[in-house]
Amino acid sequence: MANSLRAVQSRINSTKSTAQITKAMYMVSQSKVKRAEKTYKSYQDFMARISSMVSDIVEKAGEEYPHKLLLPREVKKTAYIIISSDTGLAGGYNASVFKALDERIKSEHKSSDEFVTGAIGKKGFAHLRRNGYPMLNDGHVLVRDDVMFIDIEPLAQKFIDAYLAGSIDKLVIVYSHFINSITQEVRFEELLPIKKIEAEKTSTDFIYETGIERTLDLILPMYVKDMMFGIILDAKTAEHSSRMNAMKSATDNANDIIDKLQLLYNRARQSVVTNELIDIIGGANAIGGDK
Repeated sequence: MANSLRAVQSRINSTKSTAQITKAMYMVSQSKVKRAEKTYKSYQDFMARISSMVSDIVEKAGEEYPHKLLLPREVKKTAYIIISSDTGLAGGYNASVFKALDERIKSEHKSSDEFVTGAIGKKGFAHLRRNGYPMLNDGHVLVRDDVMFIDIEPLAQKFIDAYLAGSIDKLVIVYSHFINSITQEVRFEELLPIKKIEAEKTSTDFIYETGIERTLDLILPMYVKDMMFGIILDAKTAEHSSRMNAMKSATDNANDIIDKLQLLYNRARQSVVTNELIDIIGGANAIGGDK
């Protein structure tokens, strides 16, 4: 019985240590969610201004200066970029994105010649490689907590170049959209060709020193990269939120286990004490009976 008590106490101590770790991770993720959400909302204001400017330029260019990034064409090959995390312990954050991509590929593509993939995030790169999907990027692109534009710019440029060269006909980003601290939603966002830009009209009359065609060549790829960066900020907020919820659930489960183990320990301890009292009383009665 003593060995059993020590085993239960050992499990209680180890579970308490786990609960302390998960609680600390929950508090860290909670702080990161607030910071990431603030960054994402600030970037939305920036994108609203950029979208307004680009919309004005595209409208003035009209049909006289068509650009490849604006013109839809027959889709023979689709490119997918998935956004995932670099590390685990984020609940169903990665799994939901992977499942959505796998289902889309299975339902819409008959062969691997009809699509190509890319990944932002270590987990996503590993998933694509594990499933044998054709990939455009040779290595994974890390998506650190303090996301930097320079991290994703080379991959974005690679897909833009592929679209301009005619190697792909559509570019879609698959990511988890942050709705609130409890809810995230997997989305498929089509970046190329660029759809009609919904934005407020500006009263600014721009002067295009290099000509409007050259301006479109410079600003449209930049606009696509800006959109991709904004989506990554959104996905990063969702990642921190998912990890926060996962760690809270883990902490709650650990505390439940501790309560159950503590009850088991108390009952076992009570049984030991009761047996000891019975032995003492039995011994005392035996001695009294001899007298």
